[in-house]
Amino acid sequence: MIQYKEHTLKNGLTVLAHRDPATRMAAVNLLYRVGARNENPSRTGFAHLFEHLMFRGTKQIPDFDAPIQQACGENNAFTNNDYTDYYITLPKDNIETAFWLESDRMTGLDITPEALATEKKVVIEEFNQRYLNQPYGDQWLLLRGMAYKTHPYRWATIGLTPDHIAGASLEEVQAFYRRYYRPSNAILSVAGDFAPEEIFRLAEKWFSEIPDDRQSSANGQTEICEAIPAEPQQREARRQEVVRKVPATSITIAFHMGSRTSREFYLCDLISDLLAGGTSSRLYLHLVKQQPLFSAVNAYITGDMDPGLFVVTGQLLPDVTVETGEQALWHELELLQTTDVSAYELEKVKNKFEAETLFGELNVMNKAMNLGFYRMLGDMQLLNGEIEIFRSIQAQEICEGAQRIFTPDNSSTLIYLPQHEK
Repeated sequence: MIQYKEHTLKNGLTVLAHRDPATRMAAVNLLYRVGARNENPSRTGFAHLFEHLMFRGTKQIPDFDAPIQQACGENNAFTNNDYTDYYITLPKDNIETAFWLESDRMTGLDITPEALATEKKVVIEEFNQRYLNQPYGDQWLLLRGMAYKTHPYRWATIGLTPDHIAGASLEEVQAFYRRYYRPSNAILSVAGDFAPEEIFRLAEKWFSEIPDDRQSSANGQTEICEAIPAEPQQREARRQEVVRKVPATSITIAFHMGSRTSREFYLCDLISDLLAGGTSSRLYLHLVKQQPLFSAVNAYITGDMDPGLFVVTGQLLPDVTVETGEQALWHELELLQTTDVSAYELEKVKNKFEAETLFGELNVMNKAMNLGFYRMLGDMQLLNGEIEIFRSIQAQEICEGAQRIFTPDNSSTLIYLPQHEK
């Protein structure tokens, strides 16, 4: 159980504090409500570019990492389609260093032409190495483009093309910074052995004077509200075959599923564990071990804020045809629709979820991150309520959910063929 208190500064910054007397470390997490979903379709990849730029230093602090290292701390960040997250862990006695650094780069980032040019090259090289020049690297670029036709989830966090980053002007990048890197668009969450009032005092000291020119609404909220186009219901099967320099033929099938706060999300999370939660799961036992058709199989969910994807994927063994592999994957999905999951199998998956959740809560940074994440979702009850939701799912609901989700009309299938096959 993660207990917390919340405070909002006059400039709109949300502050969450959790007291953890079991650690001598402090975790400071700063989440900005900006991800790939917020980008202009003609200028994608900006959210990820900013993850790089935010470590370039400010006018006051040219080297962001040096003060953290001097404070015996560590820091990092990540970007996804929904948000960007920056985090620092350090000894609790040095926590004010984190407040100083994060407040400074919230408003004082030094985006020079030279810094921008350097990070553009880094991001473009990452795009080429990880997505274009690696086996199966463009899988998500292709799969998102198939599954989504309207919603900005149709491009990956890296962007649609390196040309968007290459063509980004200094003025465009500075405008993106001013729009999204502001107090009212951020959530500061802190975990450590501190009274919440002490965290709020530090937040007031370091962040309260940062201006935020976005006008507050009647209910005091100052969050950026953007109209994200909803993805229309998919009504026909989609399919794409590509020939690449890959070691084996692969099959990936994606299905639309519910949003992160929907019950269907937890249902799909449970089903993905039934199918691919280790070497005793269904896909491995049936398709790798018992009737060896695949060298590797997996099933997972994207976990997006808006309706996401349930993905089933596998790499075929030599001489196994695409038709045979597809039929085998669909057969496993059909079994979920027609046969109740056994009580033993269901309990095993639920126990695993509960153990992983409780184990994750032992980590002070996980607590800080979870506070920010669920506050962004807008449902803080999920912070401590997900185990109960997971526990409440029964075999009949799995059957009904599988019938609803795993249909041909709701599927997007991507086939990778090695070059020698065509």
